[in-house]
Amino acid sequence: MPIAEHVMRHAAERPRRVAVRGPAGDLTYAGLAANIHGAARHLLGLGAGPGALVGAGLADPVALLTAVLAADLAGATPLVGEPAWDRARWTAAAGPVDVLVNTPLPSASAGPAVRYEPRPDDRAWACFSSGSTGRPRAVVRSRASWTASFPHLSGLTGIGPDDTVLIPGPLVSSLYAFAAVHTLAVGATALLPGRWPAGSLAAHLGQATVVHLVPHRLPDVLDRPGRLRTAVVGGAALAPDARATAARAGVDVVAYYGATELSFVAVDVDGSGLRPFPGVEVEVRECGGPAGLGEVWARSPWLSEGYLGEAAGPLRRDDAGWMTVGDVAEPYRAGEVLRLRGRGGGAIQTGGSTVVPEDVEEVLRKVPGVGDIVVVGSPHPRLGSVVTAIVESTSPPPRSLLEAVARGGLDVAQRPRRWYAVPNLPRTQTGKPARALVAALLADGAPDIRRLA
Repeated sequence: MPIAEHVMRHAAERPRRVAVRGPAGDLTYAGLAANIHGAARHLLGLGAGPGALVGAGLADPVALLTAVLAADLAGATPLVGEPAWDRARWTAAAGPVDVLVNTPLPSASAGPAVRYEPRPDDRAWACFSSGSTGRPRAVVRSRASWTASFPHLSGLTGIGPDDTVLIPGPLVSSLYAFAAVHTLAVGATALLPGRWPAGSLAAHLGQATVVHLVPHRLPDVLDRPGRLRTAVVGGAALAPDARATAARAGVDVVAYYGATELSFVAVDVDGSGLRPFPGVEVEVRECGGPAGLGEVWARSPWLSEGYLGEAAGPLRRDDAGWMTVGDVAEPYRAGEVLRLRGRGGGAIQTGGSTVVPEDVEEVLRKVPGVGDIVVVGSPHPRLGSVVTAIVESTSPPPRSLLEAVARGGLDVAQRPRRWYAVPNLPRTQTGKPARALVAALLADGAPDIRRLA
């Protein structure tokens, strides 16, 4: 079933229920359904029928969601991108786009209801994945891979039609886009500020019962949880004390691991560790990388079909239907906890040793005054690379303290030899520190990055 059809069903059953709360105000399910039908008729008039690729880049999150659901209802494949992109930029990232929506679609036109008979293998959704490299790739997935996981997420999180779900980020991020369409599919209210609502976070949390977000935003939410019952967290590992802090705030945390290309892979609902998401098989295969670690492969109904526009990327597959994006983990057997150790391609080769950056970051993140941290390899004439730490802080702790913590918790090869500080780390759309961009800025001598003496 198209996601838009869920909206139509909710509009018939609970027409006055608020579907979305955006920057311009509230819209009921009846109002959203009418807007989607009108927008779908307009798209069909532009040739955006079954099989067409519709690029949607709109700043207003409600207008963007309307365009996406209208394309879905028309049988086309919606692709969410940046509002500032012109057609050439869309083509470079995803290949030819049949219809480009960069202004809100007319939604008040009169006409018959739009109907499309979907198939499970329809290409029903496409979204961009930049990972930590900043190179956008359009990932496309079938209708079944996109929507059939909804009941599992509802069961794990308890999200239902009486919830108000805060989605505090741009919908160009697959994490936030999935949260928005899942919310509408279950008949809940989607609270869509379109970006992180720094100045109005408390007001938003006063309305929300659930929030979807990335780990580095969780502490802000737990400082003033309001009516919050559950935080659904994805995109990176949780900080060591996150669950204890959440428990004190009365908030349950459901953390998951996945990738835009793989969708959900593993989930931790109670702090006992990551275990395969329903329907997912996991293997950790030897890959010739860091000693004792292997590459995470997944097989499930939720896997994507790959990249549009013949883009190159980390996604690989084998003939048995397994896929990987190169993440590494400790050895794993079915029934055990999956212990992730980061992205294999980020490993640092230094003086004959292999260092996994996430291992170093986990130790140093505990230092008071460290907001976040990125560890990269810096070129060295003899060692190949040296471990380099970039601390996110406006008032960083002394280097002596950082080095003392490193000596106490890290092996010799893992300890950073160079230390820098920056007020704000650049981040990807999902909130992860953009590791490759940090390394490039460091190499270019960016003025905001200062060396710690």
